[in-house]
Amino acid sequence: MPPIVTTTLLLILSNLFMTFAWYGHLKTMKTQPLIYAILVSWGIAFFEYMLQVPANRIGSSMLTLPQLKIMQEVITLSVFVPFAVFYMGQPIKLDYLWAGLCMVGAVFFIFRSA
Repeated sequence: MPPIVTTTLLLILSNLFMTFAWYGHLKTMKTQPLIYAILVSWGIAFFEYMLQVPANRIGSSMLTLPQLKIMQEVITLSVFVPFAVFYMGQPIKLDYLWAGLCMVGAVFFIFRSA
């Protein structure tokens, strides 16, 4: 598998874990003590790091650090919006489109000199 594909897939998977670690407890553990939510989130984040670190190592073999970071941010937004809408029940907002367009601009500027 090409390194860019491997990097992308690992980043998508790591972002799924990250999003649930950071925000999933807001839906599922509201009545639990804070320490419980923290420990569960750390447990989930462990798997995020198990994917994120290799993704960054593989990606750094062909991307600059800023390119890798913008790629990560685009993937984060691409994972977070469906999570917010479908899992957390947040309303779809036009602001998501504007944020996405800003990310497209960021991608353009980071990758244009490549």
